[in-house]
Amino acid sequence: MEYEFVHDAITGEARALFSLEHEVIGPWMEVEVGHDVAKLTELLTAIDNIETGKSQEILITGSEYSVTLNSEDISIQTNVSMNGSLNGSGEGLPEMLTDEHIHLDQNEIAACGLDDFRALLLSWGQFTNGLS
Repeated sequence: MEYEFVHDAITGEARALFSLEHEVIGPWMEVEVGHDVAKLTELLTAIDNIETGKSQEILITGSEYSVTLNSEDISIQTNVSMNGSLNGSGEGLPEMLTDEHIHLDQNEIAACGLDDFRALLLSWGQFTNGLS
């Protein structure tokens, strides 16, 4: 998994840029985690709970993205791709947007191993909050 953390030249906000295969992780980190130390702690604790066998699978649903952790890996995907609805309204995507020629987000899901995800979270925490 290739990624780079940068500060936006205009806003100064932390940005997470990922290779195409893991592209959805960048906006997830920016939107769902940001500078929130409590969210980082929740995610790291979830990894520990999976690894120690306290939980088989954990789903953390955010405002736009959800993370599923299990003993094999983690996956991050847009909430729309999980339930096929807009804003939880229960309505499917409009037909014109589901046409195979129009792609809202070609990379709505990405996965990686638990160790890589832990290292990523720790690096993001260091970059955004100076955590070690």
